[in-house]
Amino acid sequence: MTLAVVDRYVSRVPDNPKILDRQDPVLWSETSNPELIGYASAGYAQFDRALSSGDVAACLEEIDRIENDPALRDDPRIVREEGTSAVRSIFDIRELSPIVSAAVELSGARRHAQEILGSDVYVHQSRLNYKPGFAGGAFYWHSDFETWHAEDGMPAPRAVSASISLTRNEVYNGPLMISPGSQQYFVQCAGETPDDHYRQSLVATRPDVGVPAEHHISTIVDECGIDVLTGEAGSMTMFDCNALHASSGNISPMPRANIFVVFNSVENTVVEPFSGTEPRPGFLAAR
Repeated sequence: MTLAVVDRYVSRVPDNPKILDRQDPVLWSETSNPELIGYASAGYAQFDRALSSGDVAACLEEIDRIENDPALRDDPRIVREEGTSAVRSIFDIRELSPIVSAAVELSGARRHAQEILGSDVYVHQSRLNYKPGFAGGAFYWHSDFETWHAEDGMPAPRAVSASISLTRNEVYNGPLMISPGSQQYFVQCAGETPDDHYRQSLVATRPDVGVPAEHHISTIVDECGIDVLTGEAGSMTMFDCNALHASSGNISPMPRANIFVVFNSVENTVVEPFSGTEPRPGFLAAR
C-alpha cells in the first residue's frame, strides 16, 4: 500500500494566500567552508571563475549550434520568446550537449550542492536561460520551489540551483535579482493549476498562476530587500530553491546567457504533483 505524502507547503489555494514560515533548513549540513558563509542567511553564494574562458567559449559555441540546428527547430525543449524566434530557454541542456554537461561538472556546482543539501544529489532540471540584446524578456518574481512542489511533486525545499554565467551579468542586461532572506518564507500562490500549464508559464513574462501576489512581494522586499547579482563570464551563483527572485527584460545591446542547473537531494525525490495535475515532461522534472 502506498502511503500518501503530507503536503507541508500548500499552495495554489482558491483565495486568501498567505506568507508561511519555512519548515525546513536552508543549509542541511554543518560546514566550515568559507565559500558558503552567509548562504543560510542570504539564500545564495557567489563564486568567481567557476569556469575558464576556454570553457565559456566552448559552451557558447554549443549554444549557437543547438539554437541553429534545423533538427531541433520545433523541439519542445527550445522555448522562444512569445511572438518571436528569439530563444528564451533551452531545456535539457546537459543532455543536448556533452560539452555543457562537462563544464557543469568542472564548475564545482555538484560538490557545493552536496555540501549545501547534506546528501548526494541528482539533476532535477537543466537549461540555458538566454536574453539576447534588445529582445530578452523578463522573468517575474517567483519561488522555484513553489512551482516544483505544485507541478512536479518535490516534497521539501531541499534543492539548490546553480546559475553559471556565459556572459557578463551587468545591472543593465537583465541579471538575477534575489531577495536575501526570503528563502525563510513560503509564499502561497492563488489559483487552480491548468492542465499543461508549463506551455504558457515558460513563455509568459508574468504567468497567471504560480506567482505571488504583489502585496506579498512588497512585504517580503520591505523586510529582506533586493540584491542584484552581477559578475564576469565564468562566475557562478548557487541559490536556494525557495528564494524569491526575478530578472528584468534586456533592452541593452549586451546579451545575457546563463547555464541553469537544479540539484535535488536524493532524499527528496519527486512524488505526484501536489497541484493534482499530470506530471510535467521529463525535460522539466527528472523522475
